[in-house]
Amino acid sequence: MARFAPLAPLPRPVRWAVRTLVVLLVLVLLLTLWVVWTVRRSFPDLDGEAKLPGLRAEVTVHRDKWGIPHLYGDSGEDLMRAQGYVHAQDRFWEMDFRRHVTSGRLSELFGETTLDTDKVVRTMGWRRVAEQEVPLLSPRTRRYLDAYAQGVNAWLKEHGNTSTQSLEYAVLGFQRSGYTPEPWTPADSVAWLKAMAWDLRSNMEDELGRALAATKVDKARVDQLYPAYDFDRFPSIVTGGKVKDDAFQPEGDAAPAGSARSRAIAPILENVTRAIRAMPPMMGNGAPGIGSNSWVVAGSRTTTGKPLLANDPHLAPHMPSIWYQAGLHCTRVSEECPFDVTGFTFSGVPGVVIGHNARIAWGFTNLGPDVSDLYLEKVTDRTYEYKGAQEPLQTRVEEIKVAGSDPVRLTVRSTRHGPLISDVMDDAKTAGQGMAVAMSWVALEPRPTADAIVAMNAAQNWEQFRAAAKLFEVPAQNLVYADVDGNIGYQAPGRIPVRAKGDGTWPVPGWTGEYEWTGYLDFDELPTVYNPKAGYIVTANNAAVGPQYQHLLTKDWSYGYRADRIDELVASTAKMDAGAMSRIQMDSRNGFAPTLVPHLLRVGGPDVELLRGWNFDQARDSAPAAYFNAIWRHLVIGAFNDELPEGARPDGGDRWFEVVRGLLDRPDDPWWDDAGTPSAKETRDDVLRQAVKAAHTELTGRLGDDPRAWRWGDLHTLQLTNDTFGTSGIAPIEWLFNRGPLKLSGGASIVNATGWDAQEGYEVTWVPSMRMVADLADLDRSRWINLTGASGHAFHDNYADQSRLWADGETIPMRSRTDSVRGAAEHTLTLTP
Repeated sequence: MARFAPLAPLPRPVRWAVRTLVVLLVLVLLLTLWVVWTVRRSFPDLDGEAKLPGLRAEVTVHRDKWGIPHLYGDSGEDLMRAQGYVHAQDRFWEMDFRRHVTSGRLSELFGETTLDTDKVVRTMGWRRVAEQEVPLLSPRTRRYLDAYAQGVNAWLKEHGNTSTQSLEYAVLGFQRSGYTPEPWTPADSVAWLKAMAWDLRSNMEDELGRALAATKVDKARVDQLYPAYDFDRFPSIVTGGKVKDDAFQPEGDAAPAGSARSRAIAPILENVTRAIRAMPPMMGNGAPGIGSNSWVVAGSRTTTGKPLLANDPHLAPHMPSIWYQAGLHCTRVSEECPFDVTGFTFSGVPGVVIGHNARIAWGFTNLGPDVSDLYLEKVTDRTYEYKGAQEPLQTRVEEIKVAGSDPVRLTVRSTRHGPLISDVMDDAKTAGQGMAVAMSWVALEPRPTADAIVAMNAAQNWEQFRAAAKLFEVPAQNLVYADVDGNIGYQAPGRIPVRAKGDGTWPVPGWTGEYEWTGYLDFDELPTVYNPKAGYIVTANNAAVGPQYQHLLTKDWSYGYRADRIDELVASTAKMDAGAMSRIQMDSRNGFAPTLVPHLLRVGGPDVELLRGWNFDQARDSAPAAYFNAIWRHLVIGAFNDELPEGARPDGGDRWFEVVRGLLDRPDDPWWDDAGTPSAKETRDDVLRQAVKAAHTELTGRLGDDPRAWRWGDLHTLQLTNDTFGTSGIAPIEWLFNRGPLKLSGGASIVNATGWDAQEGYEVTWVPSMRMVADLADLDRSRWINLTGASGHAFHDNYADQSRLWADGETIPMRSRTDSVRGAAEHTLTLTP
């Protein structure tokens, strides 16, 4: 029998290397197990029973494969209490983070890096206003807010260890140990409405942009950058309009454009811009191109004979999504329990914001009225001038706690026109030689807007819906409506100021007393329409009403490219079904490309023939779309950046479509000339050729030498970035919380509004934050999709399970009938008293 010689012993260095490798492998295994355990220990229990103190009776929570909960209870308070508990299960870190944002307390968590954000929020006083609003709410709303807070706090008590609340708390512990969330309060819920009002803050950036541009060029040239809305080319939401009187007519503004004084105030205007940009990206960039789509089609134009309603609000992208899908169902609908509603909620806020109940459906887009003004103030340390006299500045001191550092004291100064927003930055008080900027904004006035959510959820018909809309004051929205009886409607609500003088397009002198707000438009004078002859209503942040309307809503509408395209697609479809509505939501045709492409083909350049025959669709696999958008980016930067200051430079949205459209017929306009080359005079065609060449050079370097292989989606990507740790700069942590990138179709000022900023690049900066199509023939056939998923827990199955479907334009069933909800349930949790 053969015998094998024993193996020779390994050399000592090799043995030590093997042992070291084994130890490292064991450590890696242990670390992996620890990470998995840490990640999963905060996942909620979705089955069985859980105690919820305060309930009068059991509440059942059914969840489908997407983790979307439907709650069934016997009273309104029980449903809201259970909603608070369920929101906390999935999204408590997000809720806790949001309330730190809205109260100016981020630095308590993250240290000095968020101090500027806290200063801006404290200066505006969001939390103070929210606390003042709670007592103004109806007794019913306050009961629901209290019940909701009790549900959140019951979950908090049940999960006393922060490591069982969310993975983010474990990560936070590395930089700040010992943090314990405080109990939830009704003011925490109400304050989030301030954040949404900020995200939809209408024309504040336009007002600043005009003033900043006027520090460099004269008023006539500034006016070129803000064309009037073209009512002959683009639709208004309401074609008619009737008001009670004609007491107010917009007047010209005495803004100091192009003057020495405008140049002198440039530093304080730049301070205001810096203050606005100190807000976190999750709060939105305020870009004029940002908006939303909604439209409603009457049964006369549908295959079922009943209305269809579509909505996709455009907001800054969030990870997790700002929306949370849910259903709130009373086992028996009554006065005590009026809810049978399914839709999109905000974690931290009771009720459903957008959705449908058993009889009506509704959607929102931003009305965009001018509800804020910037006032130039002549100030000393303690006073400001008003009508020739000195009045004392209102002051308060805010103490901001800072993790890892001493508290920071912030003195907030205000005039009758609002807080001095220019004070926020360190050097603001000395800038402008005794000048400051006060911000007057309706969201800083306490109003009971939260009542509107409850009333809308319970509304059963058009009259009750309008009564609920009347309560929706901030942020002002375009509300579209449909009901199971076949009616469709539109209502514009909102607290919209009437000005004694001026049109709100420029900062105005506060010391004269001429530009005061004298009141607010009456609700009955705001645009509305019910069952229009056309059989459909389209809202896409376009002008709400035609030029015959006698009151000033704003002069800074979105310019109507999205609305015009939706109108065209609806009008050209004989009979609509839910699938057609969804296809319109994903329409990616660039409405400005037919205007610009012939000029590009005329001047020629490297591979410009790629654009010949292009159908102007910006699909993610389109080579012409990639080339066109690169050319467009270099065109607007080349034409305008040389003369405009940073806060007034083009983002490339639909306002700039209209600006360039006007300039294309003026080949020698000064905007085409490059101020950086005084010895030469560039013309339109010079700038077009340079843009083509620069785009070709950029895309060749980024996407390769074959233009036919270029893809718009390779440039136009969305990184789903966690609002807190997603930009930590620590790669393993960012890997834990971020998802993507997603390659997207669409673009800025396109129906599929995946917006981007020409100054920054092609990456997506705002999105259709969700999509919904409500089918009033059978509400259980409605469809919806969220940007990410129901869960806020990283690596949970429902953390980002809807994102790929969202990117592809797919939707999932929006179930609401009890039998279908139960039939699709994969988890059932019973909450007991």
